[in-house]
Amino acid sequence: MSLDSLNRTCYTEDHEAFRATVRRFVAEQLEPHAAKWDEDGIIPKDVWPKAGELGLLCPTVPEAYGGLGLDFGYNAIIDEEIGYGTDVATGFSLQSDIVANYLIQYGSEEQKQTWLPAMVSGEIVTAIAMTEPGTGSDLQALRTTARKDGNHYVINGSKTYITNGQNADLILVCCKTDTEVQPAWKGVSIVLVEATRDGFKRGRNLDKVGLDAADTSELFFEDVRVPITNCLGEEGKGFIYLMSELPQERLGIAISAQTAAQRAFDMTVEFTRERKAFGKPVLDFQNTRFVLADLKAKLQVGWAHIDWCIARHIKHELTPVEASGAKLWHTELQGEVVDKCLQLHGGAGFMNEYAIAKQWRGARVTRIFGGTSEIMKELIGRSL
Repeated sequence: MSLDSLNRTCYTEDHEAFRATVRRFVAEQLEPHAAKWDEDGIIPKDVWPKAGELGLLCPTVPEAYGGLGLDFGYNAIIDEEIGYGTDVATGFSLQSDIVANYLIQYGSEEQKQTWLPAMVSGEIVTAIAMTEPGTGSDLQALRTTARKDGNHYVINGSKTYITNGQNADLILVCCKTDTEVQPAWKGVSIVLVEATRDGFKRGRNLDKVGLDAADTSELFFEDVRVPITNCLGEEGKGFIYLMSELPQERLGIAISAQTAAQRAFDMTVEFTRERKAFGKPVLDFQNTRFVLADLKAKLQVGWAHIDWCIARHIKHELTPVEASGAKLWHTELQGEVVDKCLQLHGGAGFMNEYAIAKQWRGARVTRIFGGTSEIMKELIGRSL
């Protein structure tokens, strides 16, 4: 199986040549180790430099900082090929689609020179720490503080559900640098915290429903001192930065959801063609064909929409509302597809030895992270 049969409209020949490199990497370096990494609950850090060597990390980083200076379409291809070729949740997209852009857009020259080349090479792994216990999607209710003390910040607080939390060498910490200002969002800043800082501690690697190989952690900050020069961009502008960069994050989630849905569908077509019931292939039953026909039509529409979104984003025209709509629609589609595909597997679908079970578990969180479906509806509704 592959994505080659799709007639994509948003990619050039150079994009597709790059896809071949990503596909080989997935087949040779990721998929053979999927079971082991799922059992371990983490991907070894030595995988990251292997991806970096092939240009599979942060391809949009400008050449001046060690990157390839490519457009977001290359990020999208990485997301697609990883999502289709394996069930391993790598954490690459967080570094490439999310963290890199914050540094490119808002980092100082010193921050860019220090961190971007190492992110591109895979020498360092990054995370962004937004979510806190009890706050969820409400970024204005942050309790983590960064108090000024001379030319340093002193950071105190805790974060949870942080992707790449166990492996991260650098964490972009969303915190309050001003707890008095109103409205509250004006007091939010993003501060770079190295994992080597005294007072920084990692909690447990959280036990999740799915995405087993993705290390997801609690992080604790107890009087962590960092220089004020570690503030990303301007102090108090963090909430604005977060809102500005969320569209790309949400588009990336939508792309991965659409791709995972296609993987589940294609696997199910093969399964129902081979599995027999009452003397004939399951695919020969009208109900099976009708369910799969309905899903195929929705996937067809989904790819057209994904290509439209990618093309608009490459031209810097995708709006926050459009990205929210993409995240909402494609993650809900993923949930529908994997659920119906599991049903068509019968009892086998409930067994973890079958890939559909793993896909079903992993799909559930896509309607939660990056902003829940309910938040997406709220954001879209505000634009009406």
